[in-house]
Amino acid sequence: MYVRSFADGDGDGTGDLAGVRARLPYLAELGVDALWFTPWYRSPMKDGGYDVADYRAVDPAFGTLADAEKLIAEARGLGIRTIVDIVPNHVSDQHPWFRAARAGGPERELFHFRPGRGAHGELPPNDWRSEFGGPAWTRLPDGDWYLHLFAPEQPDLNWAHPAVRREHEDVLRFWFERGVAGVRIDSAALPAKDPRLPDFVEGRDPHPYVDRDELHDVYRSWRAVADEYDAVFVGEVWLPDSERFARYLRPDELHTAFNFAFMTCPWQADRLRACVDETLAEHAPVGAPATWVLCNHDVTRTVTRYGRADTAFDFAAKAFGTPTDLALGARRARAAALLSLALPGAVYVYQGEELGLPEADVPVERIVDPMHFRSDGADPGRDGCRIPLPWTAGAPHAGFGPGREPWLPQPAGWASYAVDRQQDDPGSMLALYRAAIRLRPVFGGDAPLTWLPAPDGVLAFSRADGVVCAVNLADAPYAPPAAAELLLASGPLDDEGRLPQDTAVWLRL
Repeated sequence: MYVRSFADGDGDGTGDLAGVRARLPYLAELGVDALWFTPWYRSPMKDGGYDVADYRAVDPAFGTLADAEKLIAEARGLGIRTIVDIVPNHVSDQHPWFRAARAGGPERELFHFRPGRGAHGELPPNDWRSEFGGPAWTRLPDGDWYLHLFAPEQPDLNWAHPAVRREHEDVLRFWFERGVAGVRIDSAALPAKDPRLPDFVEGRDPHPYVDRDELHDVYRSWRAVADEYDAVFVGEVWLPDSERFARYLRPDELHTAFNFAFMTCPWQADRLRACVDETLAEHAPVGAPATWVLCNHDVTRTVTRYGRADTAFDFAAKAFGTPTDLALGARRARAAALLSLALPGAVYVYQGEELGLPEADVPVERIVDPMHFRSDGADPGRDGCRIPLPWTAGAPHAGFGPGREPWLPQPAGWASYAVDRQQDDPGSMLALYRAAIRLRPVFGGDAPLTWLPAPDGVLAFSRADGVVCAVNLADAPYAPPAAAELLLASGPLDDEGRLPQDTAVWLRL
């Protein structure tokens, strides 16, 4: 959950924990059983809260620590667990450690400070690039440089220092003691660095800062902490090597990891089937549950992505003004919802996905995402998928909050997606998600998946008790098995009971 854009309880234009607490009944009715919160900690908000200044305090924009504790307890009372976000790779440049380091204190050992290269130290210590564009180094007035794989306001921590490890284990205990059921680990493959900080050489193994073996000892120690509280970890692990990926999911490390391959996969039957097979094969050796994600707070919303000529997602391919057929995208997004919810494992639904929200075009003068500025304006950034939610069509700001204009502008027509417009419409995206989540147990939880014979362009598989999911991505209509009971469809079937293109059904044989 991206709190800043979910619901504004106090009317200041920013979503907050009070707003979330007021909407817990909506989330319970939707059928969710856990909420993952992006960072709600004290932060200057230079990167949407991923620049943490104090892990033990809630940012005043969102509320107080007491508000967080009430939310955790109230959600648990409705059968909803809470997962918080931990960002081990870096902190804010306003964190007490970095403020002391900037002043020349011994805390510099907790970060990566180095002299520069060149005759006068005027060049960065190495050629690493920031994930947001530009060099990964910033020079201080005293001449030393510090490493930041993201924004300059996010200095990287030195995980070779024992104090860094102790602090994070203490932070985990702090939140577990307050009833948190799990932790999502941001950029989980990045914290460890080659101590030599060498230049990056394409293809050199091991990578100087991605997926280094030292990380596994860190996560084993974290797992021991989580096991004391019966808590779980979800890793943001984005790796092309399936064997290396699976190492993070060994029984004494992380419990699950996000499935970026599925989230970025194009709307093509063969590619989707291959992605499903590869995901299940990656997880099988370590016995970890798979996860399925269609979008999140960092990527183009599903309805918009599936309405484009290129239905894959790549940060490098984002551009302003990409043509989109929203009707086509919505039809595909509905089918994709039934596909993902029929697969074995856990499914993550990003706020507003259940409303069919598209990516919004944010006026350039209102963009706040550092990805836009670090790319010199070439990248539109991630604000378009973070627009405040519409709750009530006839209310100011579509019911997001009772007072000021939201922190990001809602586009014209946003109220047409409002919850109150959809909740009584049996054909709405919200109704589809509610029905699918309610029916999902018919697939049998962890029951295995068996592919069924189907024409090219059609995905069909069975799971428990003869329950089938079929998705037609082909040009021609698809006739499902005869005498099957229709449980749910993403869209209307034709007069002969066949699936039109970009339609999915759940059946019981």
